Amino acid sequence: MVPGPGFGIGSDTVPTTTTPLSFTTARLDALPLEPAYAEEMAAVLADPALYVFTGGGPPDPAALRSRYERQSAGSPDPGEQWWNWVLRIRADGRLAGYVQATVRGPRAEIAWVVGTPWQGRGYASEAAQGLAAHLVATGGVRELVAHIHPDHAASEAVATAAGLRPTGEWKDGERRWTGNPPVPGAR
Repeated sequence: MVPGPGFGIGSDTVPTTTTPLSFTTARLDALPLEPAYAEEMAAVLADPALYVFTGGGPPDPAALRSRYERQSAGSPDPGEQWWNWVLRIRADGRLAGYVQATVRGPRAEIAWVVGTPWQGRGYASEAAQGLAAHLVATGGVRELVAHIHPDHAASEAVATAAGLRPTGEWKDGERRWTGNPPVPGAR
């Protein structure tokens, strides 16, 4: 999946702060993005293999800090808000990736990346499931959307774990996946 220039969360149904609320999963703490995380995240994102399906390449710490400053400042569009989290593994305190969401009304476009050393351990699926639950519980989100390269089986598995299913729609060579996460307390 190709993350846009600034993913986050926001609409009339969600808090209007540019700083998202933290959330946790069984093994992860999702911490609001801050420019101070740039150096450690540059190491997490340093493997060129992470960019095979999305294009681009590993960011240097200065470029990542600049990106994080823009993302943390929020969307210039008042109808959406960017919320971004880094993922910290609670057991060792190390950052291992990130999740993002851009929310417009009841729809959130989500993305996730877990660094190569932490792949294959279920962290991305756990983070995406936690993100979906968090967005529904705190933001009134009723539809999730992701765009995934058709050859990226790992991201397809993560999307499936988060309750998304492939559609027949395509954007920039990626298939659109959508899902309607369950609303807490709904029957």
